[in-house]
Amino acid sequence: MVREFELPDVGEGVAEGELLRWRVEPGDAVSEDQPVAEVETDKAVVDVPSPVDGVVEELRAAEGEMVPVGDVIIVFRVDGEDGPKATETAPADDTAAGSGQQTEVGATAQPAEETLSEPAITQRVQVPAPPSVRRLARELGVDISSVADSSSGRITEPDVRAYASPESSTQERSSQQTTAAEQRTQQAAPAQSVSPAQTREVVDRETTVAVPKTRHIAAEEGIDLDTVPTDEQKDGEPFVTLEAVQEYAEAQQQAQQTDRDAVAERAAADEPARPESRKPYKGIRQTIGAAMTSSKYTAPHVTHQDEVDVTALVDARSTLRQEAEAHDIRLTYMPFVMKACAAALQENPQVNVSLDEANEEIVEKQYYNIGVATATDDGLLVPVVENVDAKGLLEVASETNEKTQKARERSLSPEEMRGGTFTISNIGGIGGEYGTPIINQPESAILALGEIKKKPRVVEADGEETIEPRHIMTLSLSFDHRVLDGADAAQFTNSIQKYLQNPNLLLLE
Repeated sequence: MVREFELPDVGEGVAEGELLRWRVEPGDAVSEDQPVAEVETDKAVVDVPSPVDGVVEELRAAEGEMVPVGDVIIVFRVDGEDGPKATETAPADDTAAGSGQQTEVGATAQPAEETLSEPAITQRVQVPAPPSVRRLARELGVDISSVADSSSGRITEPDVRAYASPESSTQERSSQQTTAAEQRTQQAAPAQSVSPAQTREVVDRETTVAVPKTRHIAAEEGIDLDTVPTDEQKDGEPFVTLEAVQEYAEAQQQAQQTDRDAVAERAAADEPARPESRKPYKGIRQTIGAAMTSSKYTAPHVTHQDEVDVTALVDARSTLRQEAEAHDIRLTYMPFVMKACAAALQENPQVNVSLDEANEEIVEKQYYNIGVATATDDGLLVPVVENVDAKGLLEVASETNEKTQKARERSLSPEEMRGGTFTISNIGGIGGEYGTPIINQPESAILALGEIKKKPRVVEADGEETIEPRHIMTLSLSFDHRVLDGADAAQFTNSIQKYLQNPNLLLLE
């Protein structure tokens, strides 16, 4: 039995995914739950498992193709069962091409008399070519609909390469385009039609008869009725229908778009050549862009900035680092800041909230899951460490190291990036000092850490003031002004400063 397998929803709210790599080929035997493809969706790369034990019959999507959730991507033949009749499943364009027919998805067979009695319509005809050939055409910049097949009934790699070859002259390509167009026309012959507005030249009459509604539509479209072609007459005068006006308007718009495209091409050709390269804006980078745009234009961002003396924190980390290394744990400043933020959120619960706009409610959260913004080659990912308040410093450090490494290796699962209540971004790791980070919604605040630098500060001891070099870290807290006020941000930042200035207080948490 043939089993068609659709791309499943591999992540929350995912509508489509990019098929990065097939792990199987037609003819391969597979077992249930065996990974058959890698798909990139939202912020993660996930394996798509086989739902059955069987043999790969056909791959319906090409590597690099964006596939909507619910589209068939692979066909299996289940072991030990007979195949279905040809009428039980609609053939893919590859199998249809082998029989010399092209079948549109969703098309329904009609009796011959009904088909002949129906008015002619314009029908889209699929180009008969397998996914590998389509991918080659994209790589070579070839419009596959302009390539004529070599006689096998489907376009092959040699057809595409011959069309794209530098030795192929303009005349030869024009001939191929004509041949391809004739083939497409023959395939769709019974259903082709062309509107009169697209085939006749513009006319210029002195008088034209039309009903008031037609004249109203023509005026809205800016069309002179005396220029609309027509064969109809009324009382001996040219008569223009509403359909003729609409077809004429569409033809004019298409012609204008063609002119604009030609002008743009000529302008591009006149531009001096400059060295540049392009890469697709898709996948993780596109997802990040959409999330940042949504956050920035939804939540009114305000950034509160301050400095904190972390000299005691630098000393504490230096003392504890050797102990952490004995447990094979790399101890950075991040776990201290995460623990400080969890403690500050407990003291300032108004910050540990999210806004439910649909129900017009502010959701107060009694759990403290801290996200750590992590730079990767593909963009910024935010792994989440759950229940930071209930974990020890070394446990937080170990889990943070593990998840940030998985983020850089692109092996982080979607579940490991969900459920955060607050996010920290360490811009100091690359030398930054102050920033205005964008909130990771639906959270209400995000903290950016600046680089720790030695700066002169006035230090009071035993009633005397002296100027000493101290380790100073900058804090930039962006918050959603719909649910938090400036005073809330200042109080929360002061709580963080308290724990970072005196890290021994974290031992009480």
